[in-house]
Amino acid sequence: MKASLSNYRQSPRKVRLITEAIKGKHVAEATVVLSYMPKRGAEPIQKLIMSAAANAVNLGATAENLMIKNITVNKGFVIKRSMPRAMGVAKPINKRTSHVDVVLAEVAPKEKKVKNQKVKKESK
Repeated sequence: MKASLSNYRQSPRKVRLITEAIKGKHVAEATVVLSYMPKRGAEPIQKLIMSAAANAVNLGATAENLMIKNITVNKGFVIKRSMPRAMGVAKPINKRTSHVDVVLAEVAPKEKKVKNQKVKKESK
């Protein structure tokens, strides 16, 4: 129950801010958090989680019990460009990319504990 996003054109440092907010949450809760997050990378991460959930459902898991077990952001390749500066010098510009991997796990639903209620005896 995995999905991956390769060569996403945003730096890993910025994408990690998004992924740390949803690590360990249920899929439904994570999609709600991502839909209201004002970051540019929130939408692609949301699509990635939905893709991983669809993969899990195809393998026989139930969608309500899915939880984000692990989500990692690794460094991708770096596109190197240069910017002309004063006196004929060129300064480097590094355009970084990210690789994001999501692993989902199916968690058994917790049963609600029922407190023992005292039964009143009726006297006749």
